[in-house]
Amino acid sequence: METVISVENLRKTYGKTVAVHDVSFGVRRGEIFGILGANGAGKTTTVEILQGLRTPTGGRLEVLGLDPARDAEPLRRRIGSQLQSSALPERLRVGEAIRLFGRVRPQPVDVAGTLAAWGLEPLRNRPFGALSGGQRQRLFLALALLGSPEVVFLDELTTGLDPTARRATWDLVRQVRDRGATVVLVTHFMEEAESLCDRVAVVDAGRLVACDTPRALTAHQGGPVRVTFAANGYDPRHLLRLPGVEAVTVDGGQVSVAGQSSAAVTVAAALAEQGVTPDDYRTHYPSLADVFLALTGRRITEEDS
Repeated sequence: METVISVENLRKTYGKTVAVHDVSFGVRRGEIFGILGANGAGKTTTVEILQGLRTPTGGRLEVLGLDPARDAEPLRRRIGSQLQSSALPERLRVGEAIRLFGRVRPQPVDVAGTLAAWGLEPLRNRPFGALSGGQRQRLFLALALLGSPEVVFLDELTTGLDPTARRATWDLVRQVRDRGATVVLVTHFMEEAESLCDRVAVVDAGRLVACDTPRALTAHQGGPVRVTFAANGYDPRHLLRLPGVEAVTVDGGQVSVAGQSSAAVTVAAALAEQGVTPDDYRTHYPSLADVFLALTGRRITEEDS
């Protein structure tokens, strides 16, 4: 697949503070590429450099074949952006915002069509200050997509939203990709990255510590698959002989089997052969949160976020 963003040994310093340390990755056309990490990891600095909003200290990078530092103006005509600190005047109405932002796009913007496409027609005359968090994010996405940009940068899009609004916003992000844009999504939400992203760059303290698909990261970095069920007098020690099983423990009447991904199937089959059908049989697959813990030695907390 065509690479639309290429980053090689990107570095950004502020005095003696290193915000981004020799980061390298590529983004392919048509994918949702996630940059995942805690607050202060260098995520926002990286995407602001990619948009020509900050100047790198070192490294080589191209976005759509352009150097963001040298070609900032032509680049901005081809990208869309929703920054972490996005806001609009409280009294600016939704329809007015689309009309205003449309004037700076290189091609004419169909205001009525944009309102309809993003479900904003009922909100046309509502001021920004009266919008809910989810409605604001819907508007920001509509503004970011004005002029059909080739690459869209979304920075902490769902911070502050309730779970229902967050999932609705995820559907909107998928629509952005389905409309033909490449999406670079900055987030600290593990579930968000796992649900949306085709590939994820995990960053910590300014460094890239992993970059792959969520499935590959969890398979290789997230630790073993675990199967749990109540013992109820059953002796599980023979399960250690099964292919893919690495450990079997019993604690307080609860059996825990750890191993490779195939263990979930082989354990279930072995239990069924012996007529053991526990009601609480559960398979626990590693998540991106487990990957982050394995790679950095810590979890992202609410304070980090």
